[in-house]
Amino acid sequence: MRQYYSIAANAFMELVRQPVYLLLTSSSAIFIVYLACVPYFGLGDDMKMVKTSVLAVMLLTGLLGAVLSAGASVAHEIRSGTALAVLSKPVGRAQFLLAKWSGVAGALTLMTYVNLIACLLASRMAYDAYSDTDKQALAIFAAAVALAYASAGFTNYFLHRQFVADAMFALTLLVTVAFVVIIRFTAHEATMNEVAKVDWRMVPVSFLILLALWVLAGLAVACATRLDLIPTLAVCTGFFFLGLMSDYLFGDRAVLGSWWASLLYTLVPNWQVFWVADVLEQGKASVPASYLAKAAVYAAGYLGATLAVALALFEDRELT
Repeated sequence: MRQYYSIAANAFMELVRQPVYLLLTSSSAIFIVYLACVPYFGLGDDMKMVKTSVLAVMLLTGLLGAVLSAGASVAHEIRSGTALAVLSKPVGRAQFLLAKWSGVAGALTLMTYVNLIACLLASRMAYDAYSDTDKQALAIFAAAVALAYASAGFTNYFLHRQFVADAMFALTLLVTVAFVVIIRFTAHEATMNEVAKVDWRMVPVSFLILLALWVLAGLAVACATRLDLIPTLAVCTGFFFLGLMSDYLFGDRAVLGSWWASLLYTLVPNWQVFWVADVLEQGKASVPASYLAKAAVYAAGYLGATLAVALALFEDRELT
């Protein structure tokens, strides 16, 4: 198990040190907060539009992050010969591949956490046509992001530390601190008669999105054992859009007894299981724990099957 943890930790740190990972995480968090600063004139649905939009940004950012991470962690190491060097040690191919997925999943979890903080802040900053942008919260968040980059620049210049990793960890810490400061020490009117509050129902909704991203990471790792970055992105994007339409394309026909629809409905991941943004409407309760458990079981089952396919593809892959 020591080899497994070492490979997983190295894969995680390798991904965190990628400039594209930092750029993707920070830009998505900034864009999420920006979406809460724009007037929508949504006829009373302004808050829901903001929450749905920021969750969509989280999901699409995770899709791109999963493909880029799998490409950097698996496909690049196979192409460069690093995987062959690792497997020449007492490390099995299954152990190597599962550790690589764990590193990718850890990087996606960190990215999703930063985006979750931004989403919670956006739910608190959202306002209707009778209010205005929460400029104080926006300034605090922007200062936190700027300070994270400045601190990483300081440690890089004076202590000769790696800039991207320090910036990523500083961003995670300072964005969290900024969120706590905003919700504890500032106030904002969301409507004419309502003080803005954080919608904590976004936490279980974001957890479901994280489960979907772990499944996407499994698909990306399976593709990366045979394909380069761009083909992996194309395949994962195809599975993503096909899974979004799974109920429409295969669900009804499977209920009517079509064998091919039942087969495809089983093989294609149904992303609608992980997308429950409708609970964020005013007056609705949070996602029940029973549904979270069922979604976790579905994700675990599909992820196990995906990693089994990835291992089968990787077992006879020529690494020389």
